[in-house]
Amino acid sequence: MGSILVCDDDKEIVEAISIYLTSEGYDVVKAYDGIEAINVFKSNAIDLILIDIMMPKLDGIRTIMKLREENNVPIIVLSAKSEDTDKVLGLNVGADDYITKPFNPLELVARVKSQLRRYTTFNNAPVNKSESILSHNGLELNDDQKLVTLYGEEIKLTPIEYSIIKLFLENPGIVFSSSQIYENIWDEDAVGSDNIVAVHIRHIREKIEVNPKEPRFIKVVWGQGYKLEI
Repeated sequence: MGSILVCDDDKEIVEAISIYLTSEGYDVVKAYDGIEAINVFKSNAIDLILIDIMMPKLDGIRTIMKLREENNVPIIVLSAKSEDTDKVLGLNVGADDYITKPFNPLELVARVKSQLRRYTTFNNAPVNKSESILSHNGLELNDDQKLVTLYGEEIKLTPIEYSIIKLFLENPGIVFSSSQIYENIWDEDAVGSDNIVAVHIRHIREKIEVNPKEPRFIKVVWGQGYKLEI
């Protein structure tokens, strides 16, 4: 089903998560600090990472930054802190989702399945179908190849960023609230989703806009949400 790297300096938490995931059919690889996580990742085929923020040697934030230099594997942050600033910090450096400790095992497994489903779809694009292309003012998405280009230049995106752009390109001019975007992309109820969506929108703007502070593609409709400008 997939190989998951679980990294936390609390060995009891690692063991508990390992039990939950192996019971669902996943292979689990374990690490107990950031440096070990990076080494394990380099020597194993990993499909998803669950990582704590507060760890010795190399904390989760710096570990994520290092991993994101070369790979878009899904990363879910595990954090004992529930403050929005800590969650947003993890998203800012490249995490795809977060879950706060103590967590519900069913929620943990559901989030893992959701991220793996999206990642698998993103990385297994069919190559022999007729192309499905969406385009708007130089921004083009080829859904068969899972490729986004801007004026012919490829834009490197995570699966979530790709899905958000696809949603807007399929619905130009339509305003989506943060909750609607979250429910469409994450396929779960939107609870405290505003910051998560805002961070991913900002990342997209940094990649596709000449001036992210004055976007010409994805614009804010104050008090309502976001839309693809037409």
